[in-house]
Amino acid sequence: MYSGTEFLLKPIFSRGVSASLHLVLLLVLLFSWVWRKLRESVSHKTEGSKERFNRRGVLWYNKTLVGCLSLSVLNLVLCLLSYFYWHRNGWSDDKVVTLLDLVVKTLSWGAICVYLHTQFFNLGEKKLPFLLRVWWGSYMLISCYCLVTDTVLYRNYLLLSIQYLVSDVVSVITGLFFCYVGFFKRSEGENTLVQEPLLNGNSNVSDDVGSRIKSRGADNVTHYSTAGLFSLFTFSWMGSLIAVGYKKTLDLEDVPQLDRHDSVVEAFPIFRSKLEADGGVGSGVTTLKLVKALILSTWKEILLTGFLILLHTMATYVGPYLIGTFVQYLTGRREFKNEGYVLVSAFLVAKFVENFSEIHYFFWLQQVGIRIRAVLVAMVYNKGLILSCQAKQECTSGEIINFMTVDAERVGDFSWSMHDPWIVLLQVFLTLFILYRNLGLASIATFLAIIIAMVPNFPLGRLQNRFQVKLMESKDTRMKATSEILRNMRILKLQGWEMKFLSKIVELRMGEAGWLKKYLYTSAMTSFVFWGAPTFVSVATFGACMLLGIPLESSKILSALATLRILQQPIQNLPDTISTIIQTKVSLDRIASFLSLDDLKADVMEKQPTGSSDKAIDIADANFSWDVSSPNQTLRDINLKVFHGMRVAVCGTVGSGKSSLLSCILGEVPKISGNLKLCGTKAYVTKSQWIQSGKIEDNILFGKEMDRERYDRVLEACCLEKDLKILPSGDQTVIGERGINLSGGQKQRIQIARALYHDADIYLFDDPFSALDAHTGSHLFKEVLLGALTSKTVIYVTHQVEFLPAADLILVMKDGKIIQSGKYSGILNSGTDFMELMGAHKQALSALESIDGAPVSENVNTSKENCGTSSNGGVVNKEEHKDIQNDKAEEVAEAKGQLVQEEEREKGRVGFWVYWKFITTAYGGALVPFILLAQILFQALQIGSNYWMALATPVSEDAKQPVGGFTLITVYVALAIGSSFCILCRATLLATAGYKTASVLFNKMHLCIFRAPMAFFEATPSGRILNRASTDQSAVDLNIPSRVGSLAFSIIQLLGIIIVMSQVARQVFLVFIPVIVSSIWYQQYYLPSARELSRLVGVCKAPVIQHFAETISGSTTIRSFDQESRFRDTNMKLMDGYSRPNFQSAAAMQWLCFRLNMLSSITFAFSLIFLISIPKGVIDPAIAGVAVTYGLSLNTLQIYFIYNLCNLENKIISVERILQYTCTPSEPPLVIEESRPYRCWPSYGEVYIRDLQVRYASHLPLVLRGLTCSFPGGMKTGIVGRTGSGKSTLIQTLFRIVEPAAGQIMIDGINISSIGLHDLRSRLSIIPQDPTMFEGTVRSNLDPLEEYTDEQIWEALDKCQLGDEVRKKEEKLDSKVTENGENWSMGQRQLVCLGRVLLKKSKVLVLDEATASVDTATDNLIQQTLRLHFSDCTVITVAHRITSVIDSNMVLLLNHGLIEEYDSPSKLLGNKSSSFAQLVAEYTVRSNSSLEN
Repeated sequence: MYSGTEFLLKPIFSRGVSASLHLVLLLVLLFSWVWRKLRESVSHKTEGSKERFNRRGVLWYNKTLVGCLSLSVLNLVLCLLSYFYWHRNGWSDDKVVTLLDLVVKTLSWGAICVYLHTQFFNLGEKKLPFLLRVWWGSYMLISCYCLVTDTVLYRNYLLLSIQYLVSDVVSVITGLFFCYVGFFKRSEGENTLVQEPLLNGNSNVSDDVGSRIKSRGADNVTHYSTAGLFSLFTFSWMGSLIAVGYKKTLDLEDVPQLDRHDSVVEAFPIFRSKLEADGGVGSGVTTLKLVKALILSTWKEILLTGFLILLHTMATYVGPYLIGTFVQYLTGRREFKNEGYVLVSAFLVAKFVENFSEIHYFFWLQQVGIRIRAVLVAMVYNKGLILSCQAKQECTSGEIINFMTVDAERVGDFSWSMHDPWIVLLQVFLTLFILYRNLGLASIATFLAIIIAMVPNFPLGRLQNRFQVKLMESKDTRMKATSEILRNMRILKLQGWEMKFLSKIVELRMGEAGWLKKYLYTSAMTSFVFWGAPTFVSVATFGACMLLGIPLESSKILSALATLRILQQPIQNLPDTISTIIQTKVSLDRIASFLSLDDLKADVMEKQPTGSSDKAIDIADANFSWDVSSPNQTLRDINLKVFHGMRVAVCGTVGSGKSSLLSCILGEVPKISGNLKLCGTKAYVTKSQWIQSGKIEDNILFGKEMDRERYDRVLEACCLEKDLKILPSGDQTVIGERGINLSGGQKQRIQIARALYHDADIYLFDDPFSALDAHTGSHLFKEVLLGALTSKTVIYVTHQVEFLPAADLILVMKDGKIIQSGKYSGILNSGTDFMELMGAHKQALSALESIDGAPVSENVNTSKENCGTSSNGGVVNKEEHKDIQNDKAEEVAEAKGQLVQEEEREKGRVGFWVYWKFITTAYGGALVPFILLAQILFQALQIGSNYWMALATPVSEDAKQPVGGFTLITVYVALAIGSSFCILCRATLLATAGYKTASVLFNKMHLCIFRAPMAFFEATPSGRILNRASTDQSAVDLNIPSRVGSLAFSIIQLLGIIIVMSQVARQVFLVFIPVIVSSIWYQQYYLPSARELSRLVGVCKAPVIQHFAETISGSTTIRSFDQESRFRDTNMKLMDGYSRPNFQSAAAMQWLCFRLNMLSSITFAFSLIFLISIPKGVIDPAIAGVAVTYGLSLNTLQIYFIYNLCNLENKIISVERILQYTCTPSEPPLVIEESRPYRCWPSYGEVYIRDLQVRYASHLPLVLRGLTCSFPGGMKTGIVGRTGSGKSTLIQTLFRIVEPAAGQIMIDGINISSIGLHDLRSRLSIIPQDPTMFEGTVRSNLDPLEEYTDEQIWEALDKCQLGDEVRKKEEKLDSKVTENGENWSMGQRQLVCLGRVLLKKSKVLVLDEATASVDTATDNLIQQTLRLHFSDCTVITVAHRITSVIDSNMVLLLNHGLIEEYDSPSKLLGNKSSSFAQLVAEYTVRSNSSLEN
């Protein structure tokens, strides 16, 4: 028994008091937590008010939190050390109480950390709780008491170890700090502490995560740019974003902006300057120069990562180097005192250096990859913006999209493998060094075995390279075809060709899949060779030892196995590295070849400053040709002088070179000879309308600042005000891709408004009024050309002769030459060509006047009208019309929806069904069990072979060898062969399953896309679809199967290690369980953010593709407005937006890896300390050595497992996105067997429409609002009305492109909604508004379904006046048609469309603005052809030219989706107040004035 004073000095008392107080605190904190949860469940108030604190307060909060966390960790370490030490040397009451004290302290200080985090992060408290201040005071007192008693005992009796004094000193110091914070810092009031996430080391964090998140995300720069050293080391600067992602679904505005060094805005100029300095400009770009520029622009990061990976490699070999000594220590051979602790310390320090260097070089390499990808995309984009026309024919938009989505991505991903080639050599050297130290000359055999194992590299590498090149070429071809089909999907559906073109895509995919299969099986063989290589090297090494008589001890064997195990990873990764290098080289070659294509020549046009010359355009003796190598020049002997303020009209027949003349003035056509000078700024309006997706306002402003007064004037002049009132959101309405949700006339007027608002000096109009009805065209001609642009230089191409008299100069073109020029009156009688045009116009007018004895203009008072006004007569009276308009306004006010919605993305955890769908797609998942079984057997055989070598060899030289040398090697070889066979089966089965899965998903997605309704394509930018068909499909083809396999394999390997280590000491589970629980918690904490960041990567990629696709199609317009720099800037912003989630995703992964590394190091440390603490002889040293051998790779495998898990979760989103499109709602069936029309339907062609109502989407207003009428069979019906009145919508409904909301359409008594779409569309014919030709041949464009003979095709060509043009070409019917038919004029393309319907010979023919793009003479020719060959057919004509419908039997006039007038032309013209009469009067007045001038 002790006396009272003595007992107070004993450790059992001081530690007991300390443990009791900490236990009381723990219980109070637990009670507090339970009480708060109960209150929250009642009040539902989980958040308090949070305010921003000052910078000083942030620091105190961090220090307080770090102090509490440090005390918890310190007590945990002391607890483990004490446990092992006392377990070995015996226990006492003092030691038990002390251990209990350390356990309770660890838990208590951990609980305080959680309490602080909860109080200040979740509840937003602004001052320290009273409980904490009381506790810190008590803790300070007990710490001082323990320090005094331990000091007295240590000095007087020497009973205690020095570590207790160290613990007491630390406790007193931290107690002083806590007391200072708790009591003396109170004077600073509310600013003492700050709310901040527990795991966040950065201080610049917004407190209000809930309410202020949107304001902080997109505007704040990443905390990486301001993080401190400790925060950088531990990736704590990521804590705030991960905390936000854990609490809510991350949105793009939550993701901070990139640091300026990582932004492409800063990185691209550096890269470009390096490339230009090396002569890499224009055609001088080579792969070598591209690589040099990339290296020079990132050399600092490359050197830093090289140093880190060198450090990492050296650290990884410390364990194998020391493991022999460690096994000898366990056998009892010890060279000095505390050798075990020194060895453990060396192991742990090396492991820390390995972990630290690994996560940082991974992060830096990903950073480099993000930057490289961004600069390459910017380079490709800039090149696409200035690509010459001839170069565009060599490289289509689909191929260029692949450069951005696949090739640049692949080069960026190569950064992961950048250092692998030289690191493998270093690892081989270190392996040989350690083996030589242990096994002597047998290391030579190891070296030879490594070389032999690498020999298959070369033939397999060459095969992979070849297959990769072919695979990418096939992918380019498929993507090019897919891109073209998506652009023209409306035409395909109108013609009923979509399934035929789907079969073409499937056929192209089959060719691609052939190369994919070869590539995958070659990769499987490579995987087999290199997974088996380490086993082969081991067999060769140990076999050489037997032959050379080198004694094998378990310590040497284990050191060799550990060394070869480290070499196993790079050798196993070597196939992937080689594959990556090959893929990267192919991608770099492709990008370099693209960058070396010809640019537009800068010397084509000499630009002069505004006002420097009296001539706006001066062309002298110039010759131009689209194809420089062709002997036939596009434009010849061009001489033209245009003075400022002149209006110049250009006319001529189809294909005469009118559009090419405007293109040469813009500098687009290569100049063969002569001079071209341009003075002033220019604006250009194309014939084929180019509209950007986005708001109407943005399309009109086109980069200019808003001037409201000028903007309103432009809207009025372009007759857009009424259209904007009808549209759901006015000028804020988002236009679909290529203006898909606007009519042709609306798109054209927006184009004109864009040019008008630009206020340029020179205006170039390419047939601007072809898409407009007569009334609107007349209004725009007066308001724009004769009004707003009176003082400007205007050159306009037109097929409408009535617009010619207003010109100061008329140019008549034929065969690429200006054959006549002068004023209207001057050239009227001076040449035959102009007279032919005028003769055709007079002929059309005479047809007008013949209907009603006298010219209509004489009897109709044509007052000046507003653009959209028309007299109400016929069907709708004024009162009714007014009511309908009021209803319309209400409907528009309610339906403020947009057609184009944000891209859909799943939120939250990737559903298990996605994984299940993926693994069961191939053969119902039948191969999966066999793949897993092969891997399990491989792992079991590998572990068994290591156990065999450890147990079958003596522990020391003087020990007896358990088995003979031959038996030793024979069994080992048998196990090695078995494991290699398992790898071969696994690799082959995985390749088979991956190939089948990719093929099935591809076919399903494309079938669903092609069967989707047109509304899907209108609301879905093609960039989203192309992203899935390109990037996501590429991931499914090449990455995801291997990722799924790697995850399963790493789980099996990890379980194998745990089993091996547990065989040594089941006590390891004491640490394994909390470590695994912590790892799972960290993973669950991290995954929500990582998942959403990965989804955001996919969402942010589509705008980059879409913007690029729009840029390529509108590059001429962009250059003509001198907007290249703005579009480049936009591309860079989009790329930075794409890189933002990429960067944060990379950092988040390293944030997780750092913490898991620390946890795995704790497990490893526990195992080592346990092994040196147990008495000798308890565990076989060889078995312990095997456990340590596997333990050395524990953290690497754990990281590999988490990396695979997270990477798979990120990559599997590609499958999720593909599966999204496999669930796309489909159109009605193509064929309904029980409701098929008879073979000759329609035989009469009568169309009856009853109460037809149509809207484009459920959230949009009605476009057709109750039409009832009939089109007589075998007769011609004309449909007219101003732009946007619903003419094209009616036609789309007839073909069921849009399904009726109500009502029905009957053709020959059959409701078209009751039959299959293919049966309907294949029996009708249409010449669409946009003349479309596909890349291929003349034959394939006229007869895509291959139903007609060459004779029939030639007959159709002759009928549409294209026979002679095609016969001039060498290949005749096989003559090449380029992408979008760019090598054919707009008028010729329209004639090809006429040829298609002549071949089809349907009973119902629809002409939707079919002659808008041709001159009057060609229009007359088309009308004559139709009258001749379709005299007994029902012809429905939608036209803006009155002459195209004036000879119809009936005329239907639409206004705002209602029938305003419907009768024969003669009756309508007889009613002088009818709207149709007003329309004809306007046209004839304008036309007669042209003839009289």
